Amino acid sequence: MSGGNRAVAYIKPGEVNVVITDYPTFQLQDGPGVAPENVGRTCRHGVILKVLATNICGSDQHMVRGRTTAPEGLVLGHEITGEVIERGPDVEFIKVGDVVSVPFNIACGRCRNCKERRTGICLNVNPARPGAAYGYVDMGGWVGGQAEYVMVPYADFNLLAFPDRDAALEKLLDLTMLSDIFPTGFHGVVTSGAGVGSTVYIAGAGPVGLAAAASAQLLGAAVVIVGDLNADRLAQARSFGCETIDLTRGSVEDQIAEILGVPEVDAGVDAVGFEAHAHGTDAGEAPATVLNSMMGAVRAGGALGIPGLYVTDDPGGVDEDARSGTLKVRLGLGWAKSHQFSTGQCPVMKYNRALSMAILHDRVHIAKAVNATVIPLDDAPHGYAEFDQGASRKYVLNPHGALDGAKAA
Repeated sequence: MSGGNRAVAYIKPGEVNVVITDYPTFQLQDGPGVAPENVGRTCRHGVILKVLATNICGSDQHMVRGRTTAPEGLVLGHEITGEVIERGPDVEFIKVGDVVSVPFNIACGRCRNCKERRTGICLNVNPARPGAAYGYVDMGGWVGGQAEYVMVPYADFNLLAFPDRDAALEKLLDLTMLSDIFPTGFHGVVTSGAGVGSTVYIAGAGPVGLAAAASAQLLGAAVVIVGDLNADRLAQARSFGCETIDLTRGSVEDQIAEILGVPEVDAGVDAVGFEAHAHGTDAGEAPATVLNSMMGAVRAGGALGIPGLYVTDDPGGVDEDARSGTLKVRLGLGWAKSHQFSTGQCPVMKYNRALSMAILHDRVHIAKAVNATVIPLDDAPHGYAEFDQGASRKYVLNPHGALDGAKAA
């Protein structure tokens, strides 16, 4: 197959458009954001996917707001589920016709970190730094998947193929969350040390925070508390059994005490990241707020899972320190309480197969938890705009109609 490929591209701060791009091949071409050293890289180990579902992520929103150095014309999208329609000559096990989930981490499967299951920091896919992703700034320039078609490298290693095609298509709206937010939220909870009987505080009721809340429930937490400034998102958290605290009123610890009787929890998850706002009504941006409040609320000896994104270069930072990712964190408090901190990209492949089984066997309804909302590819600009205004939805793009009629169950 050849010809054009409709895709969602970043145009300038506040603007995305659906554009016509080149149909993918097994060789990286020069283009927006592509690392010069990656131009011409041949991927005989790759496949071409027909994209069945691809999601708008809060991480994409950081770029669209102009809070990164993303170049104009960058094709977006790192949350991809698709059908294999063509495979490179070195692909051995993935077959044409397979329905597959694509981890947002691009990993070679050969380097030291990949062999240690740390696929978020693969050493061979991004010349600039460890780790790569589709359609993301400074992540190697691999073309994004908010498109009709996309090329996935190292397919035998990276792709999670679903053994029952019909069952996968029936659960597609849930399974599309496996590419990022469900494993990311789950990773945040696991690294926070939460488990059976735990009390957990999750900062942020966006899609990752809601996925973390569902993950904490799946892992047997006794009480899951979600905090946010957005009333609609807090209502969504309550819809599947979470307690909530409204960060426009009172301190985190005081509101936790109202729920638990004590002003602390066993574990904390930061699902907000570097665009955090101070607590209170009409509060401005204060990027260390979540980390500092969590250190206050998590018990001595507890842990903080930090799947929320933090960056090294933020052109829109509130001060010089924030623009370089230097935050005023109360490390002394965390040190005094012997806290453990876990940061960085979620290694999706560590979790995605097990989570897929939980979905396929009705142990979790992740699409319902995050309020998955299907829209056509052409409506992506509208979806980005609504998400930026705080809509309590996880927008899922439907390039080929595979999700026609699908609703979160």
